[in-house]
Amino acid sequence: MKDYFKFNLTAQKLLPVWITFLVLFIVPYVILSLKVKDFIQPANPSGLLLFYGILILLLIIAYAIIFYMLKLIIEGIEFKGKSFVFGGTFGQFMAKFIPGLLLTIITLGIYSPWFFTKMHKFFVDNTAHDSDNLTFVGTAGKLFKILFFTMFLPILAFIIFMVYIQVKNGRSDTTSVSLYANVLIYTIMIPYMYYVYKWMVNVKFRDYTIRWETKFWNSCGKLLLEIFLSIITVGIFYPLAGLRLYKYFMEKTFAVSESSRKRFGYDLEAGKDFLFLWGQLLLTIITLGIYYPWAYCKITDRILSKTYTEQIEE
Repeated sequence: MKDYFKFNLTAQKLLPVWITFLVLFIVPYVILSLKVKDFIQPANPSGLLLFYGILILLLIIAYAIIFYMLKLIIEGIEFKGKSFVFGGTFGQFMAKFIPGLLLTIITLGIYSPWFFTKMHKFFVDNTAHDSDNLTFVGTAGKLFKILFFTMFLPILAFIIFMVYIQVKNGRSDTTSVSLYANVLIYTIMIPYMYYVYKWMVNVKFRDYTIRWETKFWNSCGKLLLEIFLSIITVGIFYPLAGLRLYKYFMEKTFAVSESSRKRFGYDLEAGKDFLFLWGQLLLTIITLGIYYPWAYCKITDRILSKTYTEQIEE
């Protein structure tokens, strides 16, 4: 028997938070981006400091608003007739976010695995269903290793290779250099995405441990295929690629205890889902983002209402 999720958040509840995000972050960020040349001038070194100061302030404002968005989203999810509850407070969130952001900046990104772990753990550990909290058991040390081997070293190798290609082909051959760069960037990102998302799905709930049971080469091959199909269709296939990946990895997600084993899954309707997603995306684009709360709630409701868990007989 399949037990399906539900999503009860309405656009009317999400709209005020989304409008606040547009007004206090998106609009100022766009203006700042357009005025960047006015800040960065050799004759005005203080302008650069002011630019980054405003940028950091905007990030703090953005994530303060995102906190309320995520709270609404989490509490909009329902399973077996009971909604999830989020118990974290805004004060607790900012007490972790602001020092973590500043430490990440000061350490030039070295602290980022610990910062991301604390943020992810904060939202997972403060989420409860039927009076029982979830617990994230991933570690910052493991994330650091993932980022080092799938991001830092590949990027370093990428830079060295691009310098070699530039020297070999000459600076005038920008076409081949650009082609090499795009191919390598997407190749680098695939193992990174796989390991980071696998690290994120490492949660305990009651006596269950929820994890991916995946194989590296098969999963990376699936990621590569969906990215390739999205690229050659100039992004048209992208919404369906996301759903196909969601279905693939959902079916590789298991909740395991000593006496029980459950599998997650998703009932994909490729044609109908593809047209539905594009319809919502187009409405969001046409309305310059105003329609986004309705699109988000409708898309999430459609996806979660076809996402399920089922008992597996041993």
